[in-house]
This record gives sequence, structure tokens and C-alpha cells, in this order.
Amino acid sequence: MIRVQNLHFSYSGAPVYDGANFVVGQNQKVGLVGPNGAGKSTLFKLLLGEEFPSAGKIEVSGEIGFVPQEVKHDPVLQESQTIRDYIDPHHDKEDYELLTMLSGLELSHLDLYQMPQSLSGGQKTKLALARALIKEPDVLLLDEPTNFMDIEGKKWVMDFLSTYPKTLLMVSHDLSLMDNAINKVIVVNTFTHLIEEYSGTYSAYVKLKAERDALLKRQIINEQKHIKHMEEAIQKMAGRKSKKGVRQRTQLKKRVAKIKENLPEMPKELKRIKLVLPVPASVSEIPIKAIGISKFYGENKVLSDVNLSVRRGERVALIGHNGAGKSTFLKILMEMIPQDSGEVIKDTKLKVGYYSQEFETFDLEKNLLDTVKDTIAMDEGKVRGFLGKFLFSNEKVRQRIGTLSGGEKTRLAIALLMLHDYNMLILDEPTTYLDVMSQRIILEALKEYKGTMLIVSHTEEFIKELNPQRVLLLPENDVRYWSPDLLEKVSEI
Repeated sequence: MIRVQNLHFSYSGAPVYDGANFVVGQNQKVGLVGPNGAGKSTLFKLLLGEEFPSAGKIEVSGEIGFVPQEVKHDPVLQESQTIRDYIDPHHDKEDYELLTMLSGLELSHLDLYQMPQSLSGGQKTKLALARALIKEPDVLLLDEPTNFMDIEGKKWVMDFLSTYPKTLLMVSHDLSLMDNAINKVIVVNTFTHLIEEYSGTYSAYVKLKAERDALLKRQIINEQKHIKHMEEAIQKMAGRKSKKGVRQRTQLKKRVAKIKENLPEMPKELKRIKLVLPVPASVSEIPIKAIGISKFYGENKVLSDVNLSVRRGERVALIGHNGAGKSTFLKILMEMIPQDSGEVIKDTKLKVGYYSQEFETFDLEKNLLDTVKDTIAMDEGKVRGFLGKFLFSNEKVRQRIGTLSGGEKTRLAIALLMLHDYNMLILDEPTTYLDVMSQRIILEALKEYKGTMLIVSHTEEFIKELNPQRVLLLPENDVRYWSPDLLEKVSEI
């Protein structure tokens, strides 16, 4: 059981929680929701004792387990001799049971007795999930457990979690997949800095929230119209010089000021945000070409003789299971890691904007302001305005990048792509940590982009709407023209 009373917590003076209360009962299955950056991951850190509240009381009964959004440096995994030793250290399960679980997690191509250290970030996260499910702690905290999975993998995980015999508190953009199993939803309110509790299924919460949001939006719009009419009336009264006219004008101004003061701010998720990528710089007909690229990690062959020529303005999707070498191939193109054989030929005018799901390009010790300033010469006022368009508040811009949630890091990475006229974008799972609203905003911006694009995504709808001209299938090294039928290939990954 989890009990939180009068929770207060701030980052750099900005309140995240301000007197929050909630309870998760024994054996409940609870969805934790809120927009990117609301404080969901922070709440998990508070429950785990990795962060400490400035006031309030947190009680967690029983053993607690946690699987984060991304697993990079798990000391237990680093010391494990085999995958089996890591996910089932006490050998409570038979091999066939573990292999069944790995298959559901889209890891059927792995050997239980291979070393786990060289696996991709997505594979490590899945293994951490398997380890937690086998351990069965009294309270299991999951932060986006389906991030690195296709639709079939997501369904398998959610079906499995629906039968979890103990307490489960989960952040996920795929809560609808286990809707009937959820018996409570708790919501981080970014305006009151409180936590709201809703009994019942996830779909019941979504319906109720949509009704409340629609009502709030109508109320705010109507009040804004009323304020506008009153301000127009004040302007018309400006010519009245009599004492009565001045008094009426003064009283009306006070009424307008009071209405403005009491007018609630439009919630971020109800604001319409439009992003526009800069017009790409000129480049040759073939901006980049990969010839015979191979890459080994020890005896593990990740890439073997991969060839790809990309045309100017073309969109190419990379499709393959986790560990097939998609991210490795992109990092070789970016010269972040060397290939063991082959050659990458780039046009001298090529300007690449790169997004990585593991955020390797970020200095996690820097704050948002300094990160933008290091990218482009811009005074602080303009930087604040620029970051504000990506829903970063004035308080947030002084925050260290390492303290941001995965969704906030993604928004910052996408924001940085807007600062230059890149003629090629290389995007490795750009929707992994984003809520539905943010995914749609990013998608619409990318659909209008006129430059060249290489993209990896497990989100079928995202690939479908981007409508790539060609795909590179890995590890088959097969380049094909795009067809909607290939969405079946995505769902098999």
C-alpha cells in the first residue's frame, strides 16, 4: 500500500507538489497520468527515497520494485554473467518459462546464456521489466514499460500486468490496453500541484476528463470574449471627460482587472501549439551514402554489409527488431561510433539534425538556458520565449537537463532541431517518451518538413502518416519501396 499526505516538493524554487495527497490500496492496479514534465517520474523517485520532500509524509508498505523509462547503467546487469542470471538470479523459473516471457517482450532472438552487457538500451529495459515481474515485489512501480515495443509487445505486457497479483502503479501512454484491469487513476494537476484521484477504469477517467476539459475551455473562451468587449467599451468611453464618465471608466477597468485575475490559465493540453521546422539548406542529389557497413561487438555481428543511398528530400524508415542494429547504423552515419568495415560518403553541404532516444548529445549537468545558448547565439529573453513555445516555464529553464523527465528531454531535443536549417534529420524513436498531444504536434511538424529524413519508430501510425518513400529492413539489409503492407512488418518486430 502507498499513502502520501501533504506532499511538498520543488525544483529550483518551482513547485512540483504543493500539499498533494493520495492513497493506493493493497493489490490495486493504478494508472498515474499527467502531461510530460508534470512530475510523474519525480513522484516515483520520492516513493523510492531517491528524492526527499520538503514537507509531508510518504508511506510504502512492503517490498518495492521499480523499472524506469530507460535502463543504461544497471550495476546488477553489468555484473551478471548471463541474461538468465540477471532476470532470474535465484533460478525460480524453468528455461521455457523465461523464454516464453522473452518472446512476449520481443526478445525471442536472444539466448538466455549470452552476456547482457552489449545489448541495446531498449533490450536492457525489457530485461529489467522481466526481472521485476519474476521477482514480484509487493509494490511495483513502472515508468513507461512499453516504450520500446510495437503494438503486439505492448498488448502482451499489458495483458501480463492485468494479472499481476500485487500492487501496481504505472505511468504509460498505453493504459487503454489494460483498461478493464485498472481500478483507479491518479492525475498530477500541473496548475494546482495536487494529485487528483479517480475511481474506476482508465476509459471512465478519459471520458470524465474530456467533459471537464471541454467545459473549462468554453468557460475560458467566453470569459476572454467578455473581457474583450469590456475593453472595447473602455476605449469608447475614453472621450468622456466628465466626472461621471471618468468614474464609470475607472470602475469598468477595475472589473476587467478582477476578471483577468480570477481567469484560470488554459491548460497546456488544451493549447494549440504549432511547430514549423526551418526551410532546409541546399544539398546535392545524394546527400549521404553508406557502402558495405559492418559492425561487430565482440563476436556479435550487429550489422553486415549494409548499403543505402539516400536521395535529397527522401524519407526512409528503418525497421527491425530491438538489437537489429538500427540505432547502431544511425550512430555510424553520425560518426558517433566507428564501423568495422565499409564507408560513409557525405555531401560537403550536408547539415544533420540528430535525435537519439538515449539523449547522448546532452550534457546532463547543464540547464536548458545554457544548452540553447551553446547551440545558437541568442539573448536570454529570446531563449526563454523560444523554450516557452515548447511548454518550458520560466522556472524550468534553469533546471538541469538530468532532472528532466524523458518527455521533457524529448521536447528539448526536438526544440533544438528548430534552431538550424538542417537539410537532413536523423530521428531515433522520437515519440518514445511523448504524451499523445506532443506526438501529434511533432508529427505534424515533420510531415511539413522538406528535407531528407531517416527515422526509426515503433509507432505504426507515426510511420504511416509520415509516408516514407522507402524502408531499410534490418537485419535483412533489404531496401524496399514503401507500402502500407509493411506496417505488418512493423507489428511483427
